[in-house]
Amino acid sequence: MLVRWLLLLLWALSAQADFFQFDSISNASTYYFNYIYCNIWEGECQPNQDDATQQVPSKDLWSGFPQDYISLLHQWYCSLGQCCESGDCRITNNITGLSRDLQTKLHGQHLVQSVVLKAIQGFIHNPESNKPLTLSFHGWSGTGKNFVARIIADNIYRDGVKSECVRLFIAPFHFPHARLVDTYKGQLREAIRDMVLRCPQTLFIFDEAEKLHPGLIDAIKPYMDHYDNVDGVNYRRAIFLFLSNIGGATINDVALDFWHSGQNREDIGMEDLEHRLRAETMESQGGFAQSELMSGHLIDFFVPFLPLEYRHVKLCARDAYAARGLETDEATLDEVAKAMLYVPKEERLFSAQGCKSIPQRINFFLP
Repeated sequence: MLVRWLLLLLWALSAQADFFQFDSISNASTYYFNYIYCNIWEGECQPNQDDATQQVPSKDLWSGFPQDYISLLHQWYCSLGQCCESGDCRITNNITGLSRDLQTKLHGQHLVQSVVLKAIQGFIHNPESNKPLTLSFHGWSGTGKNFVARIIADNIYRDGVKSECVRLFIAPFHFPHARLVDTYKGQLREAIRDMVLRCPQTLFIFDEAEKLHPGLIDAIKPYMDHYDNVDGVNYRRAIFLFLSNIGGATINDVALDFWHSGQNREDIGMEDLEHRLRAETMESQGGFAQSELMSGHLIDFFVPFLPLEYRHVKLCARDAYAARGLETDEATLDEVAKAMLYVPKEERLFSAQGCKSIPQRINFFLP
């Protein structure tokens, strides 16, 4: 009943303000009217970021309201979880948290920690970026590509990967049939356009990108290019992540060469890998490698995920136990790590499975 009275009050204020041509008051009242109608009564509505009545009112719009009314309405609106200083509560952009999580939760990936943090931080702090941020993650399965994508989402969005500003595409799941690629193109364009209209900052994750059908990514190439807008929509505040196994063998070869030469793993630099990753990716087969993203040089960073060593697997096992609230000891962690498969066989240097299966593996070592 209270919501109905508030709805009638806001409608009346909106109508009265419109009659007297108080545009700011009208827009503010209409915004809250629309919010209640769409989110409380679940009426049919479509957000439009160019429509002032669909945008969160700024402080300048409140000048015509009585102060008591402003305070009451502000408290009620914030109680619905829609109030924050950033202007959009779905977006948190917690760079401090991102840095902390990359340093404490991600193991054996000093290049990823550095490149990803600088790329995300630079993009967020530059609202006038001339294109979306596009990152390509490369490495063996289990080295942390999906894990880092989730860390990014958790720190720049309130609801993490479940946010309505985040969309995950898994190539073989969402686009399984080559004969339907034209249909997929339209669906992909529509999905991305719809999200960009709904969220001022979006994150798109393409997992198993090496399995994308030829021509599919080219359909959204304009969205990642240096355009002010495409058909009236600005895509410059979007982040695109492509995750693939392409280049995994090259990354492992470089890491192995460093080990054989007695150099520290942490001495591997982007200059040792990025140009090789770019070349190998462009020479690979598949819709991602052969797309215009490559030929158009629209990938901002090729991010290498190094193969994980025994010591890193132990750290992953430690984290898996901690996530379940279980205590463990070095002997148990050694048992878990030793149960993994390593390559080369004669040296047992790199984990062939990374940390991906650790949460399941520890089940065998529970009392």
